[in-house]
Amino acid sequence: MLGTIVNTSTIIAGSVLGSVFRQGIKENYKKALFDALGLATVALGANAVVSNMPQSRFPVLFILSLALGSIIGTLLDIDGRFQRLAGRFKGGSDLGQGLSTAILLFCIGTLSILGPIESALYGNNTYLFTNATLDFVASMVLASAYGIGIALAGVVLFCWQGSIYLLAGWLAPFLTAELMTEISIIGGVFIMSSGFAILELKKFKTLNMLPALIVPAVWTLLLKCFS
Repeated sequence: MLGTIVNTSTIIAGSVLGSVFRQGIKENYKKALFDALGLATVALGANAVVSNMPQSRFPVLFILSLALGSIIGTLLDIDGRFQRLAGRFKGGSDLGQGLSTAILLFCIGTLSILGPIESALYGNNTYLFTNATLDFVASMVLASAYGIGIALAGVVLFCWQGSIYLLAGWLAPFLTAELMTEISIIGGVFIMSSGFAILELKKFKTLNMLPALIVPAVWTLLLKCFS
């Protein structure tokens, strides 16, 4: 669990530093920071989609996944529940937007999924240490825009990676390169939608789309059963 502990610690540290810097930033500079953050988030999401799309064996699977996932997420009102929970903390809806972006950036990625498996099975923390470095910078930028509440994303990451770590033996054979490609494409779409929301171009209820991640997993299981 060393890699996950380090990854969580860097998010908390980055959030503290970012929130300290935030105190002295004027409103016009905050607006510029939001614009930069939004554009960077869109770029990261687009890169994930574009770099993984050529490797996809089923190019339309992500469309089906997003459609089904959005319907399920809307029925469950995942985004609404999350926003109401975030509203209890200082920052309200702004914190909710920041946290949803942070959780997607920190958790829905190859390094954050395969890292705990490598750590559990082989004692290799390289993926997680690399992820920790990236998350430190991202959390500092996000906290400078949204405040110290971004540190809560570290708790979510710890639970996420900790669960994968404990289930590593069962998950490893299932997380094939093909499945990770599909998950990365969908994750890229999630991140882009968060970027659009930060830029105030379009407010997507991105968290309602999260069940879309289950569809490629079910598809992979069906292929194995009938092959």
